[in-house]
Amino acid sequence: MSAYEVVFCIVNAGFSDLVMDAAKEAGARGGTVIHARGTANKEAEKFFHITIQPEKEIVMILVPADIKDTVLHALYRNAGLKTEGQGIAFSMAVDDVVGLSGTTPPVPADAAAEEQTQENKDAQ
Repeated sequence: MSAYEVVFCIVNAGFSDLVMDAAKEAGARGGTVIHARGTANKEAEKFFHITIQPEKEIVMILVPADIKDTVLHALYRNAGLKTEGQGIAFSMAVDDVVGLSGTTPPVPADAAAEEQTQENKDAQ
């Protein structure tokens, strides 16, 4: 099981702050906003009973796996399809993470073996 998950929330343009406020209240620390354009068709609008605006924002939020469900529920309540943001959210497992405080980058197996050999030489 992965230690981290990335949560994606796609909302109408202008609602990324709403998404981040909800995510932070659920324990997330920050996120990244990407500007996008939706391509849904009229059948999707009829099916969901909503008007789909083409201008979107995608908010990517890296969270510890143990708070992922809490974050997703907060996004659903505050920015879901039944809100002005008309957001959808989903998550994906993350294999490796580097660059966060409190994490160490993974070491390739061959580099780890070389490091161990050097430590053994230094100890002699």
